[in-house]
Amino acid sequence: MADTSIRPYRVAIAQADLDDLAARLANVRWPDELPGVGGAYGMTTARVRHLTEYWRDTFDWRALEARLNAYPQFVTEIDGEQIHFLHVRSARADATPLILTHGWPGSVVEYLNVIEPLTAPADPDAPAFHLVIPSMPGYGFSGPTRSAGWHRWRIAAAWRTLMARLGYERYGAVGNDAGSMISPELGRLDGEHVIGVHVTQVFSFPSGDPAEFEKFTPTDYAALQHLQWFYENKFSFNTVQSQQPQTLAFALADSPVGLLAWNAQLMGESLDDEFVVSNVAIYWLTRTGGSSIRLYYEDAQHTPETDGPTTVPLGVAMFAGDFQSMRPLADRDHANIVSWNSYGTENPDEVGGHYAAHEFPDVLSRDIRTFFAML
Repeated sequence: MADTSIRPYRVAIAQADLDDLAARLANVRWPDELPGVGGAYGMTTARVRHLTEYWRDTFDWRALEARLNAYPQFVTEIDGEQIHFLHVRSARADATPLILTHGWPGSVVEYLNVIEPLTAPADPDAPAFHLVIPSMPGYGFSGPTRSAGWHRWRIAAAWRTLMARLGYERYGAVGNDAGSMISPELGRLDGEHVIGVHVTQVFSFPSGDPAEFEKFTPTDYAALQHLQWFYENKFSFNTVQSQQPQTLAFALADSPVGLLAWNAQLMGESLDDEFVVSNVAIYWLTRTGGSSIRLYYEDAQHTPETDGPTTVPLGVAMFAGDFQSMRPLADRDHANIVSWNSYGTENPDEVGGHYAAHEFPDVLSRDIRTFFAML
């Protein structure tokens, strides 16, 4: 019989693992690099060396452990896998439960800066939330997956089980990156209980029908042009991880600097070193560099479990430094978009990027509160 218990969890990495990491960071074999090419060939030695030196000389893993352990954490088994999650309840009796889902190469660290604004807003009239922040299967403290087939739809089903196991009959879903794909599927799968879905990206792409472009604005065409640039210049990670994740896994498991270079390729220099290294260190010390990238393979191999557009209310908060969603395509795939906001186009202090919850927690928290107050 499956164990459905919920057990307390604390992060406690063995000192031997930290010593092994220190030795590896002190004995890096740096690759050859062509002179004068900048980042045309990928991550530069200068960038990776800078982050490696920070990891080796400045980063304090025990401080990150303490920060994580300041919040209640738990593990439970769902569909044969261990699932780790933070569960931070608001003191407010009227708080609404939310499940917040990260993506790759992020972790639960993405959402640490929004815990206080969402659970204990300064304004007593502002909505408050109970937060469930899981490590996705195969990621971080959930540990490597032990079975195949963990695509976005199966993760959404696991989240439905998790929220039911916690006793939440009415809740919202929030997502970033892969979480922006999983959360709408959770709303589709558990619409009886999900009151709304809030995401930072809507990954709706042209289908090939020319009629889809009839409603495009100049902003939509600019977003499409940026998407084309990303596909032509930055999409190699998706191709490799969708086709041969296990081949790459050997390098990610054996070299912390290899893992750092691969994961940090999508973490821009606007992000602080602490955040970048914190996420990479979690993957390294939990040995989930290889298991995490299987999600891309599983999604690519699985027939989409969709039946028309989603109908649960959807809120979108985009940031100018990130992927820009195209409203006509989003409307095709989501029939009930009730909030659509773009930050950074007018206020450069709100430009942000792919990790808005970390970079602009107050802006994102405000958007989340406003959205769920509408429902």
